[in-house]
Amino acid sequence: MLAASIAQSTLKTLCRTTFVLLFCGCFGLPFAPALAEDVPKLLKAPVVPVAPLFDQAAVDKATTALDGIVIKAMKRTGLPGTAVGVVYREKVIYAKGFGVREIGKSGKIDPDTVFLLASVSKPITSTIVAKLVGDGIVKWDDPAKKYNSAFALNDPYVTKHATIADLLSHQSGLRTGSGDLLEDLGFDRAYILSHLSQQPLNPFRAVYHYSNFGYTTGAISTAVAAGKSWADLADEVLFKPAAMTTASYRHAEYLAQKNRARIHTQLKDGSWAASYDRNADAQAPAGGASASLNDMLRFLRLQLGNGRLDGKELVDPDALAATHVPQVIPGPPRAPAARAGFYGFGWNVSYDDEGRARVGHSGAFELGTATNVSFMPGENLGIVVLTNGMPIGVAEAIGAAFFDVAQNGHETVDWVGFMGGIFDQMRAADAPEIDYTKVPDDPKPARDLRAYAGAYGNSYYGPLTVTADAGDLEMSMGPQEAPSTFALTHFDGDTFSFETIGENANGLAAAIFTIGDGGKAEKVVLDYYDRVGLGTFVRE
Repeated sequence: MLAASIAQSTLKTLCRTTFVLLFCGCFGLPFAPALAEDVPKLLKAPVVPVAPLFDQAAVDKATTALDGIVIKAMKRTGLPGTAVGVVYREKVIYAKGFGVREIGKSGKIDPDTVFLLASVSKPITSTIVAKLVGDGIVKWDDPAKKYNSAFALNDPYVTKHATIADLLSHQSGLRTGSGDLLEDLGFDRAYILSHLSQQPLNPFRAVYHYSNFGYTTGAISTAVAAGKSWADLADEVLFKPAAMTTASYRHAEYLAQKNRARIHTQLKDGSWAASYDRNADAQAPAGGASASLNDMLRFLRLQLGNGRLDGKELVDPDALAATHVPQVIPGPPRAPAARAGFYGFGWNVSYDDEGRARVGHSGAFELGTATNVSFMPGENLGIVVLTNGMPIGVAEAIGAAFFDVAQNGHETVDWVGFMGGIFDQMRAADAPEIDYTKVPDDPKPARDLRAYAGAYGNSYYGPLTVTADAGDLEMSMGPQEAPSTFALTHFDGDTFSFETIGENANGLAAAIFTIGDGGKAEKVVLDYYDRVGLGTFVRE
C-alpha cells in the first residue's frame, strides 16, 4: 500500500512514518478528519467499543513465542542487539534483551540498556503536549505563532494560522524532508527553524507530508508557552513524574550512559559495524529521545492506562486520547476493498478486520537504529521493540509476528522477509536518478580547476567555498565553525561528483558548474541539495 508513495519519498522518510501501518491492516475506512478542537466532543460521544478478542491463553502463547521470534530474526539478519517488552492489562509481562550493545564487544543488551529512539520520539512528544493541553497551558488548535513569535513558513496565511495540531499531524504544507539536509550538514535547531520559511509549501491542511522539523517547531511552540526548553519540559512533565529515569531528549545524556546501545549500519557483505553517532538534538521533539526498554514500557503502560500510571493520573485522559484519534489520511487506499491508515498526533492509527484500533509508530535512523511501539487499546495489549541496527524491518517484523501469533496461534506471514523486502524496494527507490559511479566512456575534459574555485553564496545553505590545490578540487559548506568538506571528482565537462553525507546520504551526487563569459564559474548547482530548488550557489 506504500507503492504510490515510494517513487516520491526517500527511504528515510518512509522509515520515520508509516511502517507500523504495513502490519496493522491499514486499508480504507471512510473518514473525515476532525478538527482538534472537536476531539473532546467526539471523545464524550456514545461509543460501542469492540469487545476484546484475545484471552489470556492467546497472549501467553504469543509471549512464549517471542524468544524464538527474536532469536530467529537476529540470526537471519545478523542484527547486533534488540530489547523487547510486552504490556498486557497495564502490567509488564515480558522484558528481555538479546545480543550485544556493540558488535565485537562483550556488553550484553538488557532491559535497562539505553537506545536512540529516532521517530518513536514523536509519540512521547505528543504525550508531553497532551499534558500541557490537559493543564490548560495550550490548546491543540492554538496557532504556533501565538507562542513562538519566530515561527514562520513560506506563506503569511499559513504562518499566522498553522496550529499545534497541524504541525503535529504533518498538515502544515511543509514537504517531507524540509530542513533535514541542513541537519545533516551540522546546522543547529535555531538555524534550521529560522530557514524553514524558504521551503516551498504544499497546500495547507490539504495533504499529509511527514516533516521532522515541522513537528519539531510545533512542539517548540508549546515549550515556549510553558516557559521551558524542550528537554527541561520533557523532564518536568513526563520523565520525572513517570519515573522514566533513563529517558532524555539530550544527546549528551545518551552518550553519558554506560549501559547504552551503539548504533550499527549493515555493510554490503551483510556484516554490521558501529561506524557512526547520530546526534538528533536539532530535531529533538521529532527524533532526539533516548530511553531504555524498561522506561518505554512505563510509557506504554501510560498509554494503555489512559494517562494513569501506578495509580496516579499523569496526563488528562481526554487530552491523551486526542493523540490517538485519526487526524489525516497519509495516503488513499489502493483498492476498493482496502482500508486507509491514519495519522493522529505522533501516532499511526489503523483498524484491523475486526474493527479494533491499532496504534503505533516506528523510528529509524539510517545511520544505525530502528524502533517500534505498537498497541491495541481495546485489547489492553502492546509491544515495544528497540534495536541497535539500521532499519531493515526487524523491529516492525517482531511486533507484527507477536500480534499475528496472538491472533492466529502462529505466524501466518514470513514477517522478516516481508518487511525486509519492502525496505529493499525503498532503498532502490531512493537511489540517485543518475548513477555518478558510471563515468562516461569519453568524458569531456574539465577546465583548469581554478575556473571553479571561489566563494559562492546561498540564502538557505549558507556559503560554499570551492578550492583547487595540487590538482585536486574540493568544496566546503555548513556551519562556519565546523564546515563539512567534500572531495570533487571529475565526471564530465563542468560536472563533478561528490559523496553525500549524513542520515539522508544516498551515494554520489553532482556539482554542476555554469561557466560565465570570463571563463570562471558563475554558479554551481548541487543536485542532491536542489530537491526543491534551493541548491543553487552563486559566485560572490
